Amino acid sequence: MRLFNPTPRIQTIPIHGRHVCHVIDDALLDPDALLEYAAMHANDFAESGHNAYPGPELRMPDAFSAQLDAFFTAHLRRAFDVRRTERMYSRLAITATPPEQLAPIQSICHIDRFAVEARQRIVASVLYLFRDERLGGTGFYGPKHPPETIMPMIADVEHIDAATFRARYGIDTGYMTESNAWFQKIASIPARYNRIIFYEGTLFHSGEIAHPELLSRDPRVGRLSLNGFFTCKRSLSPA
Repeated sequence: MRLFNPTPRIQTIPIHGRHVCHVIDDALLDPDALLEYAAMHANDFAESGHNAYPGPELRMPDAFSAQLDAFFTAHLRRAFDVRRTERMYSRLAITATPPEQLAPIQSICHIDRFAVEARQRIVASVLYLFRDERLGGTGFYGPKHPPETIMPMIADVEHIDAATFRARYGIDTGYMTESNAWFQKIASIPARYNRIIFYEGTLFHSGEIAHPELLSRDPRVGRLSLNGFFTCKRSLSPA
């Protein structure tokens, strides 16, 4: 059964330099079905130990991920100048951690992968599955400092407590929605039900959680999204 819109309209939003974000509304033919799937499997969502996502996640079946990859291949592959997907996966996720409980790594923007081979390009996608747009879209950021200054700070966030992080870097605990001393906000993509966005995973980004009081672990009312991660071979890389 076909899940994704076979004739999507793609809007390309400039972000910074060569970076863009591709925005597609009405991405799923039946988004309510995926929302119901999440609700049926609410008890299967779990906090992940291998990433810093601020809430529970549910890995999607390979058959579903294959359809997302087919949609990416048909409509976005050329836009990212990649030859093929080498590996990918998708997950449902619910942003649910109260802001005062966030770890330092969750209080700053992030990229989806630091170590990328020269022949590869990392692409990420977010499909918004909530109707209350106050739950927030996605903000994009650019570093204010050179890599040799930024990278030690990012390495620190995984190993120090919130008080030490605040004292050392001047960043308070909470969801990042605006520029700070380390990163400049360069773009914002509003959320809309059944909207999917695609962007290069090496671009700093963060969920725009301006109203954390609205967060819920209930997939029917919380900030539910479908996240896809694609490791692709660049078009100009050797075979």
